[in-house]
Amino acid sequence: MSLESFTNYISKIVSLSAEEMEVIVANTTERKYLKGQYILQAGDVNNKVAFILQGCIKTFYIDEDGNEHIVAFGIEDWWTGDLGSLMAQKPADYNSQCLENSVVAIIPYKKVQELYDEIPMFERLFRIITEKAFVASQRRIIESFSLTAKEKYLQFRTRYPKIDQRVPQYMIASYLGFTPEFLSKVRSQIIAEQ
Repeated sequence: MSLESFTNYISKIVSLSAEEMEVIVANTTERKYLKGQYILQAGDVNNKVAFILQGCIKTFYIDEDGNEHIVAFGIEDWWTGDLGSLMAQKPADYNSQCLENSVVAIIPYKKVQELYDEIPMFERLFRIITEKAFVASQRRIIESFSLTAKEKYLQFRTRYPKIDQRVPQYMIASYLGFTPEFLSKVRSQIIAEQ
């Protein structure tokens, strides 16, 4: 595993000189996590940006009754973590846990701040990423109110075909706000209509 996918990702969004990219890579470490390991736990301050080079990661919170609610999945070429905790440097609300053995490119928060000053296009990169995350969040809120259960599931499968094949159905149910039993009924209905 190398940081090539990370640098390719950056190059698709902003234009950097070879020297600027070298500075970013020099401040980035590659870390391997085993299936089940946490990249971030609720209550800890998210003190790093984390880009998935390999693997699948879920971001979730646990409610007062101990129920898990998945808010995001992440696979190769996606970011993971608790953005609110990172930006405010306050304790995280969310956990990020590996669903597979994973490799993550990590830049410490302090280094990110230094890179913003040193490489203005790096700050632009994170502005664009944050904007995209905000738009995706807004879209998900609207869809949660406006789509039927069947439409939500079909939308998930269409939008995230690689994730649909990699995570258990009960986790997809959690992400969609369903019980596993209800998702099973929705899937049966879709099969019956085909």
